[in-house]
Amino acid sequence: MLLEPLVLRCGLRTRNRAWLAPMTNGQSHPDGSLGDDELRWIERRADGGFGVIETCAAHVSLDGQGWAGELGVYSDELLPGLGKLASAIASRGAAGIVQIFHGGLRSPSSLTGKQPWSASAYEGPGVELARAASEADIARVLGDFEHAAVRAHKAGFSGVELHGAHGYLLGQFLSATLNTRTDPWGGSLENRARLAREATRAVRRSVPKSFAVGVRLSPEDRGNAVGLDLDESIQVARWLSDDGVDFIHLSLWDSAKNTKKRPEEHAVPLFRRALPREVAVVVAGGIWTRAEAEAILEKGASAIAVGLAGIANPDWAARVADPAWSPRRPPLTIAELRGLGLSEAFAGRMRNWKGFVAETG
Repeated sequence: MLLEPLVLRCGLRTRNRAWLAPMTNGQSHPDGSLGDDELRWIERRADGGFGVIETCAAHVSLDGQGWAGELGVYSDELLPGLGKLASAIASRGAAGIVQIFHGGLRSPSSLTGKQPWSASAYEGPGVELARAASEADIARVLGDFEHAAVRAHKAGFSGVELHGAHGYLLGQFLSATLNTRTDPWGGSLENRARLAREATRAVRRSVPKSFAVGVRLSPEDRGNAVGLDLDESIQVARWLSDDGVDFIHLSLWDSAKNTKKRPEEHAVPLFRRALPREVAVVVAGGIWTRAEAEAILEKGASAIAVGLAGIANPDWAARVADPAWSPRRPPLTIAELRGLGLSEAFAGRMRNWKGFVAETG
């Protein structure tokens, strides 16, 4: 099943059901233009047989940048690099999808030069004071998501994924904890989901039907994603389906585990039953082996996305065709990571993942 083609609702056909998950890597230039290191990293994975290659989260607005070296999609001036990246992916037989996002309160002024903003005013550990969004902020960012999608299409990508997971702007509005607004953008789930839905609708109507549009969601609280309820997330996915998405991408962190709210149930069947069959369910979360991938597909997923396994194994999607193959696992030395196509900066970032980098050798 894993190596079978997948056809999305929009008609996009992928050569298999193995996706490279979007990963922060810090390999582009300060202005958001494509870096050579980022291009090489992606080319190596596209050569490795993945059906879909997702870029790292790319900011749709200058004030939405989340980290240094982040790929941007906020300006037409970035089109040459975006086009080069899209062409590199397509020429290797994969479908390229840009993950578009705004960091919200997780966009530090040290990068943007502006005070961060979010659904509501907020200040917490490791996060500077964010102001509450004005109506003008909301209108502008909706336009920025729309224009970013048009830009991605113009560059030659196969689709975009709106990043509604991991506690970035769309997720901050969805959060019952971070969003304390009393206007039409907060309060009820319908209101808290309004920004994600309006952004999705704006994107969907601005690109051709053949261009894939998806949304990534965190179904429950984890890390920076707070104030989320499983059943509310399922309802949001239903609404996004009505709004025209081709896929919902579930970020589960550990796809082997059942949900926290209902320990007897796994997230995949819950979302699969809630969505029309033509809407794909993509799942990421600690998948390393073909057996683990197939187990998720058997639960009802349409495709799986690998992150860490794709770092350690650039050709993961090609190698899993061999039943006897076992993926390389961490710890890996910096030298080994460099040999796998990571820049010095990206390899160093992997120290944030406990046990991934071997500190000797």
